Amino acid sequence: MAKLYFKYGAMGSSKTAQALITKFNYEERGMKVWLIKPSLDNRDGKTVIRSRIGLEAVCDTIDESTDLFYEFTEHHPDIDVIIADECQFFTEAHIDALRRIVDERDIPVLCFGLRTDFLCHLFTGSKRLFETADSIAEIKTICSCGSKATVNARLDENMRIVTEGAQVMLGGNDCYVAMCHKCWCDKIKEQSQK
Repeated sequence: MAKLYFKYGAMGSSKTAQALITKFNYEERGMKVWLIKPSLDNRDGKTVIRSRIGLEAVCDTIDESTDLFYEFTEHHPDIDVIIADECQFFTEAHIDALRRIVDERDIPVLCFGLRTDFLCHLFTGSKRLFETADSIAEIKTICSCGSKATVNARLDENMRIVTEGAQVMLGGNDCYVAMCHKCWCDKIKEQSQK
């Protein structure tokens, strides 16, 4: 019986690398993978998923208005597994469609993404995955202090932590750093005293 999986972690925890390794493992066994990401994530090009360590693959992009269940049944009915990267940017309807594919078509769906934004608020896609996924697993990474990192701290051009702004701002190591909650709070407090 297929399952809906949510594998989440802070920035830099190797989520994308693990998604691409999983894709390779399925394909090595002769299985067909439908690799997808939200169209919002265009950092590496519209149809490319690329990890920080250099792994990459061509994917399909899903627009906000895309009916994922229809797209699957009409254009990808012969695939064996769906692997979704940056799933935090999917809509609730997208996650519900992936859930429906698992339930009605018995196709496993593996979603990789962030849990929360730079202010520790759940993303829409992540929230829905926490509500509906069969399996939830954290991909761990560490803060510079050695503790488990759980916060995706957003940085400005002076490497100061940002505490206001839009929920979505695409970027990588140039504007985000994974931190433990204590270091994040301490750094914000330190900045406010200057």
